[in-house]
Amino acid sequence: MRNQTPGGAPPGSRKRPALLWLLLPYVLFLAALPLVNRLTPTVFGLPFLFFWMLLATVATPGAVWLARRGDLRRGHR
Repeated sequence: MRNQTPGGAPPGSRKRPALLWLLLPYVLFLAALPLVNRLTPTVFGLPFLFFWMLLATVATPGAVWLARRGDLRRGHR
């Protein structure tokens, strides 16, 4: 079996833990939504839900960057 990685797993089945960063936007936008769906308290004059969505939107590119960076360190393209 020449097409196997050194651990014996088939090609393409290598673990990629850096991709777990891509779960962060899902958790921030969808899974936490029932917990943050409220008007009070206000943060910086914004209702809490609006502030949470703004925070999630700003955090999403960071999570994608961390996943990409982790993949590049492990030699994935």
